[in-house]
Amino acid sequence: MCRIFGFRSVLQSQVHRSLVSADNALVQQSGRHPDGWGVAYYNAGAPHVIKSVATAMDDALFRRVSGIVSSETVLAHLRKATQGNLSIINTHPFQYGPWVFVHNGNVAGFAAIREQLIGRIPQVLRRFILGDTDSEVVFYLLLGNMARRCDLARPGYPVGDLIAAIRETVAEIVELAGPLCERDDGPPESTFLTFVVTNGTTMVAHQGGKALYFTTHKRRCPERDDCPSFGPSCEQPSPDGHVNHLLISSEPLQGENVWTALQLGDIVGVDWRMQLTRTAPAGR
Repeated sequence: MCRIFGFRSVLQSQVHRSLVSADNALVQQSGRHPDGWGVAYYNAGAPHVIKSVATAMDDALFRRVSGIVSSETVLAHLRKATQGNLSIINTHPFQYGPWVFVHNGNVAGFAAIREQLIGRIPQVLRRFILGDTDSEVVFYLLLGNMARRCDLARPGYPVGDLIAAIRETVAEIVELAGPLCERDDGPPESTFLTFVVTNGTTMVAHQGGKALYFTTHKRRCPERDDCPSFGPSCEQPSPDGHVNHLLISSEPLQGENVWTALQLGDIVGVDWRMQLTRTAPAGR
């Protein structure tokens, strides 16, 4: 299916290596995920979203964007379509206000349950659904559940409220579409709800069947002697949960980062203070 990359850091950093330069960078995977790409990054607190229906590997714009982006928060996506036509409005990331969202997965039997899902979205949000993908509907269903807990415009949106909204959203979809597929290589028509959502400060990821990895530290940071934010948590797990960076990827990227695989139903993220949270579903 699709490929996801998320980056959140205390420092503005370029992500060119992760998106383009490394041997298994995102652009190298686009031959298997050819149905468009999108990159969202934040500048002065506002999201900038650039999308294309071209294959990233063959698109000079992808390399140009990847080369100039320097931000504390970046979210990128390569699309392999399962629902919806090949068009800009169906290409990730999706955006509403400060929030951007990318999804790797599928909602089983989406055509049959689409109207039921849309019916659970508040009218004030529902009218902004422009495409015909399951991913966009998942995003707005999540936003509706978030809005009932806290103002969507709040920069420091509480990570606890976001996690609760994610659990509620997944439960609603599973109720109609059936359980999450437990195997990354399971039938593509099954339900998979692996996604990342951010408002530029809070960033949270959910493993919903499709593989997802995260990292918060490196074996050895090559900038340890020059970086003003370097500390022990840059090269080992943080004892108090405060981290300097969080990377999320559909597969481990080459380099010094130490990657951890999320399990089905796991949620990981950081709040505006870069405090790391990781939770497993109830009963596991």
